[in-house]
Amino acid sequence: MAHSVASLVIAGVAFFGSHTLLSSTRLRGSLRDQIGEYGFLLIYSLTALVTFAWFVLAYVRNPFIPVWTPPLWTHYVPIGLMPFATLLLVGGYSTPNPTAVGMERVARADDPAPGILRITRHPVMWALGLWGVGHLTANGDFGSMWFFSVITALALIGTVLIDRKKQLALGSNWQRLASVTSNLPFAALVTGRIRLRWRDIGVLRPLAALLLYAVLFLAHPLFAGLPVIVP
Repeated sequence: MAHSVASLVIAGVAFFGSHTLLSSTRLRGSLRDQIGEYGFLLIYSLTALVTFAWFVLAYVRNPFIPVWTPPLWTHYVPIGLMPFATLLLVGGYSTPNPTAVGMERVARADDPAPGILRITRHPVMWALGLWGVGHLTANGDFGSMWFFSVITALALIGTVLIDRKKQLALGSNWQRLASVTSNLPFAALVTGRIRLRWRDIGVLRPLAALLLYAVLFLAHPLFAGLPVIVP
């Protein structure tokens, strides 16, 4: 048991640390100078894939160690958050985003923040963060608490680190982007800096998000071993 727990903890540290080290330190620039942009992206992607696979495998193999017993109402937290998370995920991957790797040129467009970017300029990261928060709330065992805490921390801290990098990479275009977007979802809308245009989001993205949500909900016993709501 101790070996399994240690493997999970180390895998989580490796997953979080490798992302931060390769994306937000001087090592990133050094590697890019030596092996080029595409070489760096290859190393970064492989490292992310390997460490995440290790983390998931260690989580699956980790023994159930109860820390607290979540009340029944906590099971409804991810049910409420996941529809919004899937919308952010689908919208984030289907909308050109200046904060994405290699997409800096989008910041020069007449509208640098169309669609879902008016809710947050980091829709994919917030989707992962909401997924993590929801599942962290509903699970009381050590393995789940550690796994989803790492995912949540990496996603939400990642939004801040990405902003710092893009502020340097985009130059004057960063101000254009920052003036009409926000990191925190809905902040730019609430403060009146921009208005949401649903026509930019369209109908297909919400439908695809609902379909993804339904698949995850129904298939949850298959890949997680438990239904969404445990009797």
